[in-house]
Amino acid sequence: MVPQIPAGFVGRCSCYPTAGGITAGRSGKSAGSRSAGATPPPPPPQSRRPGGLRGRMDPQAEPGEEGEGEGGRITAQLLKASTGQFALESILLLRLRGRGLADLGCLGECANLEWLDLSGNAIAQLGPLAALKSLAVLNLASNRVCSLEPLGSCESLQSLNLAGNLVSSLQQLQCLTGLRRLESLQLRDALGRLSNPVCAAGAYRSALGDMFPGLKAIDGERVSGRGSELYQLCKDLDSSLGHCTAATAAAAEPPCAPKPWVEEGFWELRPARRSSIIEEAYRQFSDVLRECRELGQRADDTIAQAERALSLRADPSSYVF
Repeated sequence: MVPQIPAGFVGRCSCYPTAGGITAGRSGKSAGSRSAGATPPPPPPQSRRPGGLRGRMDPQAEPGEEGEGEGGRITAQLLKASTGQFALESILLLRLRGRGLADLGCLGECANLEWLDLSGNAIAQLGPLAALKSLAVLNLASNRVCSLEPLGSCESLQSLNLAGNLVSSLQQLQCLTGLRRLESLQLRDALGRLSNPVCAAGAYRSALGDMFPGLKAIDGERVSGRGSELYQLCKDLDSSLGHCTAATAAAAEPPCAPKPWVEEGFWELRPARRSSIIEEAYRQFSDVLRECRELGQRADDTIAQAERALSLRADPSSYVF
């Protein structure tokens, strides 16, 4: 018997039993008719997450979405996502290589930054870097930098890489002469095929040495300090070998035959000279050695005789009374 359901109760109940099965909602269709071909209702729309949280929490985020600057600009969110630090003052090391950045944005707020890599971007203005008093290592290779005035305030700067930029004259480097701790300056990278217009002048390296007397390395090559003497020696050796090779190739015959370093027969073995004293010592040693061998033989014979004599004695324990 089917129980009677009030009409008003149907609107408040999601399903109730009937003679044909389960009636769903207000449609009056049974579960059997639904499985026979009825289209289920679409799922409810999913709530969208804020764009700022997707890069951090969503595992389906595309690679590189996290840490992308807003229009090529460095933001606080980018800095925190790249380093894992919550406060910009806590960032000591920062690597933002090849991010397509053109604006340094709030980078000047990283007051304690000591190591910075901005290579492979599109940076032209360095204004925010003037506030980085603790910056010691800066890599700006492969950018669009032509004005270096802000770097004159980085009083702790020791190593600067400017290869692959738009520095066209030595006058643009005059603002860096006040950096007393600067030891390494790179305007050209032969391995990476990066350079600056100023490198077209052949004497730019010697001019850099005069402008920055404290430099120990120019374009990655030691010019003073530890290791510079060995570098200069190898350089002179390469130069001399290059001249010798060129001269040998130009001449049909060598200018002179090679001469040995030592006199002829120096390396030949010569018989050792034996004096009469050494010969007498050898003779006496041979006599003593022969006597020792004879004494050893006599001792072996005596021991053998004693063993035979002991073996012939009768064993008292073998008699039975």
